[in-house]
Amino acid sequence: MARLPTRRALLAAVLGVSWQQRLLGHHGVAAAWRRRCFSAGSKAEDSSRVTPMLKHLMFKIKSTGPITVAEYMREVLTNPVKGYYIHHDMLGERGDFVTSPEISQIFGELIGIWYVSEWMATGKPKTLQLVELGPGRGTLTDDILRVFNQLGSLLNKCDISIHLVEVSPKLSEIQALTLTGGKIQPELDVTSPVYMKGISKAGIPIFWYRELQDVPQGTSFYLAHEFFDALPIHKFQRTERGWREVLIDIDPEAPDQLRFVLAPSATPATENFIQSKEVRDHVEVCPDAGILIQRLACRIQEDGGAALIADYGHNGNKTDTFRSFRSHELHDALIAPGTADLTADVDFSYLRIMTQGRVATLGPLKQHEFLKNMGIDVRLQVLLQNSSDKAMHKHLLQGYDMLMNPKKMGDRFHFFALLPHQRFAHSDQKVDLRHSKALSATVAGFGELVWK
Repeated sequence: MARLPTRRALLAAVLGVSWQQRLLGHHGVAAAWRRRCFSAGSKAEDSSRVTPMLKHLMFKIKSTGPITVAEYMREVLTNPVKGYYIHHDMLGERGDFVTSPEISQIFGELIGIWYVSEWMATGKPKTLQLVELGPGRGTLTDDILRVFNQLGSLLNKCDISIHLVEVSPKLSEIQALTLTGGKIQPELDVTSPVYMKGISKAGIPIFWYRELQDVPQGTSFYLAHEFFDALPIHKFQRTERGWREVLIDIDPEAPDQLRFVLAPSATPATENFIQSKEVRDHVEVCPDAGILIQRLACRIQEDGGAALIADYGHNGNKTDTFRSFRSHELHDALIAPGTADLTADVDFSYLRIMTQGRVATLGPLKQHEFLKNMGIDVRLQVLLQNSSDKAMHKHLLQGYDMLMNPKKMGDRFHFFALLPHQRFAHSDQKVDLRHSKALSATVAGFGELVWK
């Protein structure tokens, strides 16, 4: 386990470097993100609501009947021909939403420090696989690799590789450009799970996959930033006749539009996904997230490593969070499908349950608390001192405010971690970190004692 003075030295090594800063491209980025999460909702209308995806969905509904919200999300977002994520670059001011790595480089730098800290705490294994799920434009991985490069003297005996799980051809092209300068090659072996590979600017190999299970086993450190919120959910409503699943059907009064309806009787999802002790009247469940968490937990239990999940979500108390965004505005989720992002808050309590005790869990912890524990204030001051550019100062302060302000991203986003039980005890005893602040404080970011 890494000692605290070692972590302080690690942070100091990174903070002392004057890297070229990534500016916010436009002053509108902060306002754009704010509209994404907090707009009361002027709905972005489409000049032609009858999209190819809508035609596809209506044909499906006419053929087989109303579909689940999960099936709707899966088709709209990842259909291989018409899916929103498959052919769109939805990030940035010109897209439909903005993420933390696009707002400030400090975010990615601190995440990089977290992974190095956990690598040290697990005994500095000779291999380090960084696995990112849904890497966006590659910005976050790029910032992490810069930290790895700066700490080269510490990591020089470690075999580092990057493994990106990405289903979007469009985004994988952008990631390759960000991380390798475009120096990539497609995998010609049709039997290989790798569909593209390249070398980072610092000489680290990078591999692209479509599924987590295709990533090789081994000591791996997993990252999922704004990934789980896009996985398909089932929605359920409590009624006088018991729980009923929310479905999507064609509106009989407007044949070119869709509407929400309640299933007339219990569905298989209703029978399997509602907890017997559920007290809420409306529930969203994401089975895909449960399956993914189980896979991550099994891998970490068997091979070591850690997983860090950052997303907006709750601890089992929210109800109806399913929504859509287009051009940074709230958008009717059933209008012009295929032209807007679909999302739902992550239920971290469900993720904790689905680990089935295989690993220890920490969080969810609010973003402003996690980043403060990671030393964001110190890093900000170093960057301000290293630049005399007033525009740079303004951008840095705006980015800091967006990440840390409780009314913006600070309270909205949360961090959640999976760690092997042996990380906290020299035995097979399972540790419940929710009731042990002393133990959770030994993990960077999850306690005030980490950097004090």
